Amino acid sequence: MQVQLVPLEILRPHEHIVVKKVDQLERMIVRWNAYTKPLLVDGESGTILDGHHRYEIAKRMGLLCLPCVLVDYISDDSITIILWPGSDRSEISKADVLEAASSGELLPPKTSRHLLSDDLPPISVPLSRLLLPAI
Repeated sequence: MQVQLVPLEILRPHEHIVVKKVDQLERMIVRWNAYTKPLLVDGESGTILDGHHRYEIAKRMGLLCLPCVLVDYISDDSITIILWPGSDRSEISKADVLEAASSGELLPPKTSRHLLSDDLPPISVPLSRLLLPAI
């Protein structure tokens, strides 16, 4: 999996975040002075599949880009979607996720969970780099 820097403005969330989790994760990112895990993003639509809390932190910090793994969400069968335990939904589909992102009608936090056949690669991208444009 290739990690690339993606401008923040093209990323589109599909779920709300948990503020307490953002606060905790932000403290860790500041301590590390780096992002250590890329976001998982649909390359066609910019929909964030995994990394909503890291995206929110980037907005808070005024970062211009984020490390992302871009995938072909709809046609890549190695990416599966399940509901998080405790979700109030009975089912979810890839189409539901893309619709939530495109409409802006975000799903509740921790609704969808995306599973990959390969784990996302470990990274260490300094915050100072993420304050610069992606190019």
